[in-house]
Amino acid sequence: MFTQTKTLSLRDRVLRSPLVDLLTGPHGVDRYTELVEPTWTLGDCRAKVVEVCRQTPRSVTLILEPNAAFAAGPALRAGQHVNLTVEVDGRRQTRCYSPANAEGDRLVELTVGVHDAGVVSRHLFRNARPGMVVGLDVVGGDFTLPTQRPRNILFVSGGSGITPVLSMVRTLVREGSDGDVTFIHYARTPEEACYRAELGALRGVRVLHGYSREADAGDLTGYFGPEHVADAPAPDAVYVCGPPALVDAVRAHYPDASFESFVPPVFEVPAEASGGTVAFADSGVEVTDDGRSLLEQAEAAGLSPQSGCRMGICHTCTRRKTSGAVKNRITGAVSAADEEDVQICVSVPVGDVELAL
Repeated sequence: MFTQTKTLSLRDRVLRSPLVDLLTGPHGVDRYTELVEPTWTLGDCRAKVVEVCRQTPRSVTLILEPNAAFAAGPALRAGQHVNLTVEVDGRRQTRCYSPANAEGDRLVELTVGVHDAGVVSRHLFRNARPGMVVGLDVVGGDFTLPTQRPRNILFVSGGSGITPVLSMVRTLVREGSDGDVTFIHYARTPEEACYRAELGALRGVRVLHGYSREADAGDLTGYFGPEHVADAPAPDAVYVCGPPALVDAVRAHYPDASFESFVPPVFEVPAEASGGTVAFADSGVEVTDDGRSLLEQAEAAGLSPQSGCRMGICHTCTRRKTSGAVKNRITGAVSAADEEDVQICVSVPVGDVELAL
């Protein structure tokens, strides 16, 4: 153990030395070390897929081993998000996912729900394999447990919203929490309910399932209502991750409890293009609006704007809109102010738009 630690320390000192950086310029040492081992980089956060499980017909679970660059970054808290980057048909695609592993785990566990129009989710479901290398970086997020853990907690999740909630529950179980913990999960069918077997075996956690398409198969019937929590202790804190209707229903039932929620964005591309003009002023490029986000239209035009989560969380893609109106696909809000910063991953044009890009 001592020899390995000493060797790694010497390796890192050598790789970080100014002389090595000079000799490997202009590309840097990472472009050479990655030829030996794709995850052996100092600047790029990456991870190797060590296990793949397709636990439902519409999801794939990846167990990832991050490299030292990822480990050197901020510690990932239960409920937060990471950026996953893969190459699909020759183009780098980045998506934001919530790990399901307990806080402090060395390995990162991602369960990705497959969407019919999801480029990355379909690619991972079909092609993910052990040994595959992906980009991995911490995004963060405020949907987390407080340092002082509440004693009585209600967790509610719907569909793919299970992952950040499961991360919190796994963390509490590992910590030996002796509070009252209730976990309600809603899915379409038992076959599509991720982690069903594990949840059934959790000790110290009351788990209830509800299925919208097979009501008789679950513990609960129908959508969330007061009867679903009739036997649960009054919670000190409530954590919900799922569709807006689920979040609103739970919030209405617990107006006085500490309440935290996260709604995974669902993006819909308009069936018809608006026909306006999108001008990327700094690049001298103009395109006809096709209804997609400003980020997607910029990429389709051959531009490469910086982006991160692609779902309105990390603000990496923020750019200055010099004129025109845009609509936020998450909130539905329309803004027509000139000279304002917008998140181009979740903004679609409303008429003619000019962007400083």
